[in-house]
Amino acid sequence: MAYEILLKRIYEPVAETDGYRVLVDRLWPRGIKKEAAQLSAWAKDITPSTEIRRLYHRGEMPFEGFSEAYLEELETGAAAAAFVRQCRELLRTQNVTLLYAAKNEQENHALVLREWLQRELFVVCEEGTGW
Repeated sequence: MAYEILLKRIYEPVAETDGYRVLVDRLWPRGIKKEAAQLSAWAKDITPSTEIRRLYHRGEMPFEGFSEAYLEELETGAAAAAFVRQCRELLRTQNVTLLYAAKNEQENHALVLREWLQRELFVVCEEGTGW
């Protein structure tokens, strides 16, 4: 069975198919109790920096600029490299669901993160180390 990286708003109900549930927001989502979230992890270290997050949310940076800046942070971050390794291991046995609170489901950091993760995992797979 092939496992995958899923995206889900944290406000959606928990599902058995979620697998490893990781919150990928720097700030705790409003109105969610920690017990109800049923998180496997909270990956604050791989979220966009406060600076680019604020610029984007204030409308001072378009989504394309935000995406580029966030990708640069992911490429240079030790925590992001460790997260790729962790996801590679988890995906051998279960789905990994990236949870986010953003209302905009078409333009948000979790989409950028998933795309980057998939690319990183594919590169590793192409190099012959598998995942």
